[in-house]
Amino acid sequence: MNRTFHARIATGHYLTLALFAWLAVQSLWMKYPLPAVVAMLALVFFIERFIHTTYTLTADGRLQISQGRFSRLRERGVADIASVGRASSMQVAGHALMRYVLVRYKDGTCDALLPVKEDEFIRALEKKMQTIDSQA
Repeated sequence: MNRTFHARIATGHYLTLALFAWLAVQSLWMKYPLPAVVAMLALVFFIERFIHTTYTLTADGRLQISQGRFSRLRERGVADIASVGRASSMQVAGHALMRYVLVRYKDGTCDALLPVKEDEFIRALEKKMQTIDSQA
């Protein structure tokens, strides 16, 4: 059975949307149609990407990372995962600016994921990793 986790929208995402919305309105106000169209297309792209980002653990032991309709589906085997855990960005006054799930692969690459239910995602991924290891 496939297990799908949706991504949360971080504060930086909201700031990006606000910036491009401001650019679109400002460009329309100043009667610059080309920058307005570019800003509106960027808004559509970002909204699509933020809303439709999902992380799916498949029954056959794959982690699928989908970042919307305009992006290619990335797929990695759960057997290729070296470790998974919580991480955070720079801390200010003891508080992290952004928390995420860091997935490290055996080939040295990493993915920073933002699932809504971080604990549940980590538990499901670790459980899937254990079942794949026990089958091998």
